[in-house]
Amino acid sequence: MHPILLKFGPITIYSYGLMVALGFITATILAARTAESFHIPQDRVTALSLWILISGIIGARMLYILLNLRYFVSRPLETIMVWHGGLAFYGGVGTAFIASLVYLKIIKLPIVDTADLIAPYIALGHSIGRIGCFLNSCCFGKATSAFYGIAFADGVTRHPTQLYSSLYLLFLYMFLRVILRYRGFKGQVFFLYLILYPAGRFLIEFLRADNPNVIFNFTLSQVISLAVFIFGICGYWGQHKWNKKR
Repeated sequence: MHPILLKFGPITIYSYGLMVALGFITATILAARTAESFHIPQDRVTALSLWILISGIIGARMLYILLNLRYFVSRPLETIMVWHGGLAFYGGVGTAFIASLVYLKIIKLPIVDTADLIAPYIALGHSIGRIGCFLNSCCFGKATSAFYGIAFADGVTRHPTQLYSSLYLLFLYMFLRVILRYRGFKGQVFFLYLILYPAGRFLIEFLRADNPNVIFNFTLSQVISLAVFIFGICGYWGQHKWNKKR
């Protein structure tokens, strides 16, 4: 693929880093614009996005390193080379979730409303970032003879699982934006995200070739997806029931 897009003397622009940055900027701008309808200051949304980005990258990188510890033990300097790719999404979700809760408590913003607001844009930013995975040839799929398979740098025609994920996340973003506009109760959008994203991730994992099976022929991402899916359903049901009692 194209891990390096451009080179200007000593300056190198990596496709992965560029797409992650583009996804973050796009999602932040659109979320800030939508914040007005929730009576949330735009600058607070921008600050929250930075909080999510930094904590998310740290957590995602830490989990990726743990999953590939043997590789990084012999190459310790590469642990900080995030621009080369190598982020485990669920690791970022965990640290970003905790950091966001702390930040929202500090600045006293409504947690559930803010979660509903940013959920669609997390999907959008992730969708754009997955294109960076495709250009970087990471998160690759299994070999296939299907006509839609793509030949990667190793010469093997594979499922373009990065593009599958990107398209799924784009549709998820559009769906959640509609729900956000007509939401029936607070928390509906956020918990739908926690239900629908892991469901799609669980299925796409069957086509990926970069993650080993760990439990009952499931990858670690599938195990985490199942846990998040169950949590999302319980949260959706609980939040809906709580709102009906109010």
